[in-house]
Amino acid sequence: MARSGTYARWHLLRGLLVGCAAGALIALPASAQDAQDVQDGQVDANVSGRSNNSEIIVTATKRATAIVDVPFSINAQTQEDIQRSGANTIEDLSRNVAGLTVQNLGPGQSQVSVRGVSAGQIVRDQPGVKEQVGVYLDESVISLSLFTPDFDLFDLNRVETLRGPQGTLFGSGSVGGTLRYITNQPRLDTVEGQVEANVNMLDEDDLGYHLKGAINLPMGDNAAVRIVGYGTKYAGFVDAIGPAAEENINDGSRIGGRVSVLFEPTADIQITPRVVYQEIRTDGFNRQDAYNLYYNRFNSTPETFAEREQYLLLKEGFRDETLLADLAIEVGLGAIQLTSITSYMDRNILVSRDASALSGSVTVTPLLGAGVDPAAVLLPSNLRDTTELEQWAQEVRLASNNDSPFQWVLGGFYSDTKRIYEQRLPTPGYDAFVDAALGAGVSAGAANGVAPPDNPYSADIPYDIEQKAVFGEASYDFGQLTVTAGGRYYDFKESRDFISGGVFANGDTRIGDSTSSSGFSPRLILSYEPTPDMSFNVQASKGFRLGGVNDPLNIPLCQGGANGPDAQTYGNRPTYDDETLWNYEAGVKYFGDIITLNAAAFYTDISNLQVTADAGSCSSRIVFNVPSAHTKGVEVELGAEVAPGFELSMAGSLIEAEFDSTVTSAGGAVIAGIREGNRLPTVPKFQVAATAAYTQPTSFGEWFANATFQHVGSRYTQASDQEPGASTFNFIHFDPRTRADGTTTADFGSLKLPDYQLINLSVGLGWDNGLEASLYVNNLLDENALLSLDRERGGRGRLAYNIGQPRTVGVTVRKSF
Repeated sequence: MARSGTYARWHLLRGLLVGCAAGALIALPASAQDAQDVQDGQVDANVSGRSNNSEIIVTATKRATAIVDVPFSINAQTQEDIQRSGANTIEDLSRNVAGLTVQNLGPGQSQVSVRGVSAGQIVRDQPGVKEQVGVYLDESVISLSLFTPDFDLFDLNRVETLRGPQGTLFGSGSVGGTLRYITNQPRLDTVEGQVEANVNMLDEDDLGYHLKGAINLPMGDNAAVRIVGYGTKYAGFVDAIGPAAEENINDGSRIGGRVSVLFEPTADIQITPRVVYQEIRTDGFNRQDAYNLYYNRFNSTPETFAEREQYLLLKEGFRDETLLADLAIEVGLGAIQLTSITSYMDRNILVSRDASALSGSVTVTPLLGAGVDPAAVLLPSNLRDTTELEQWAQEVRLASNNDSPFQWVLGGFYSDTKRIYEQRLPTPGYDAFVDAALGAGVSAGAANGVAPPDNPYSADIPYDIEQKAVFGEASYDFGQLTVTAGGRYYDFKESRDFISGGVFANGDTRIGDSTSSSGFSPRLILSYEPTPDMSFNVQASKGFRLGGVNDPLNIPLCQGGANGPDAQTYGNRPTYDDETLWNYEAGVKYFGDIITLNAAAFYTDISNLQVTADAGSCSSRIVFNVPSAHTKGVEVELGAEVAPGFELSMAGSLIEAEFDSTVTSAGGAVIAGIREGNRLPTVPKFQVAATAAYTQPTSFGEWFANATFQHVGSRYTQASDQEPGASTFNFIHFDPRTRADGTTTADFGSLKLPDYQLINLSVGLGWDNGLEASLYVNNLLDENALLSLDRERGGRGRLAYNIGQPRTVGVTVRKSF
């Protein structure tokens, strides 16, 4: 992988962040201070005439607004919610948020969907596919399809989930919704901080732990700094067998921090520069093998994998280094507020995996038939996917800043993303086998100037993506009725080169492949507030997801070559179009002192849904546009204080998500399961979480207990998994492990991922001096949740499941100042 010039600076910055955080924590005063008020303009409930519950303040409309006044469906998990639930990742939080689904493929590799709007699993080597849910850290967009940074949840003010398309204010990638991490900001008026330590054990085996700290320090009357540092050691829970055998192979670490400085030269000007750094490293993946080319349970002598076990010829690994620098400027101009957000993100990602089964299966067919020595099948092969990304983004907006019934916001957005994606497949000794079978110099001739020796596949794919947009939204308050209307016009251009080499590749050199589009996304909302604590809303809104450029097929791997059925079906599809969605919904919010209710019913009409298809035998993936699909359902979040200190809550969603069109090949065969009536993949029909929380005051503080039950319904990883015959795979067998009956196919059984249930328990004590200690058990019954199906070369090389975390027992101690 080519290393960017920022690499050394990252490590220097990492040391500075961790050092600053440690120094700041040592400087914390011993006296306790009051807990931080909710930021962004909290209103005194007694003055407003509202309940305390209705006064959670969010910024989902680009201005500070009480959650009951937001005219669409939104969930806000506060810092206290996050801490008491023991959530460490967005996946942990998602099970408590109606309509939010996260498909976990390991740290830093989560795929998010909202309200069933999903096109299926995005895999590691699909660099051009865009996300369907926009993810933001405060005002900075951080979404990157599969590799959206998995930032630590420490010292967050809240996490906002904006359900339904948010294309008007948040743009591309928010076709299903928007997820926003809102951090605690520097404060001028107080010294405060927090330290948190944790030790946990997984499956009564591997040990994990973390240490985190934050401090806020005023610097005179007009400046303040907030420093956050954290380090986590992930415990592993998957064991590897084979030549690279090792226990707890998927352990890892996350370190990082952020430094924010607030300058307030006058009461009307706030300038907040910030630097965020994070590094995630894992030694493997949360994968449980079911079939592997080298350890085949379908042989005449069955060999089966144990739970949470995989087979490796080579060790694997993942690395994600992220540097984010942004600058927020707010200037009060009387009745108008000017806001400028400038952000720069620099990332390096490496996915290093054991691709021996992939290379081995290709060697068996089609290369073995040409006379390749069977010993070539056994060579260890390491597929290394690397991404270097630089992204600049600038947003400038003007907004009303008064108490008028007419409120408005108008802005412009620009981003430029340069992304270099590379693949290398080092397989020592492979060229000698190829040249011996196919002729001297064949391997060198296939290199195409990009493949090093003994690399049967290499590719360089640089992208340049530019987006421009103007947006606006306005509302008028007629008393109890508020009308909101807005829209966004966008212009998008993407250009890409594709250069590949090696005996597995087609030897493509395609320079300047491009696509472009423009469009308009409107929104209209009617909101009615019969009381200060209750609101009803109806809306129609449009969202969009940008299109892109497809990779060419690996023709040498396609059955029948360029004229074979797979090449004919999946070839000649150079680009795919924007995906658009119209959303229609009606919702109700009630935030009383005793009961809270947040519910909505919705229907979405999707056009040109982007669905990924495995291109048959070609070991390629192609994105298709499905003319029509829909999702519809209901989502409910309900809470009640049934007795003093005793609260019950429930969050659930019931969703129907289906194709309304069928896509077929020239011969009439359904492609990739895109059949009218088939379910959209990755999303359960039913998901629910129920929580009971109890707090009891004591003479020194309080003690608390929480119990949560979470149910996630059955799902399909890809649309094709529900097609007849989908579970029959053409497994490749080679001497001396040929099946006794001579067949090479086997029925794997249903590919529907079963539902799973998790029970989490915690109990703790909190003292008046800010000290808190808790004991928790997550996944009490040690359920082995199957999260997605992982296929190597369409199942020819390996079949496996990505799995969830086993039973975890831990202790957390937290001190607030």
